[in-house]
Amino acid sequence: MANHKSALKRARQTVKRTERNRFYKTRIKNITRAVREAVASGDVEKATEALKSANQNFHKYVSKGVLKKNTAARKVSRLAKLVNAMSKAA
Repeated sequence: MANHKSALKRARQTVKRTERNRFYKTRIKNITRAVREAVASGDVEKATEALKSANQNFHKYVSKGVLKKNTAARKVSRLAKLVNAMSKAA
């Protein structure tokens, strides 16, 4: 364990950040899963609504510093590609 005052503070900050990052990583996975499940079920309206929610949330996480801009854009792009392919097939 840390002995210096600054090292103790760093340990506390690490615990807080780890908890916060775990929350956001889980949230990102759940949002992505919701879009993929909507696509798998074949419901176009539900899929587009889930994609819209994913887009909003991912870009909100960019402004909070959780995700990088290009990472969010890449994730949204891949989900949009799935939804568009499904809606063309329907």
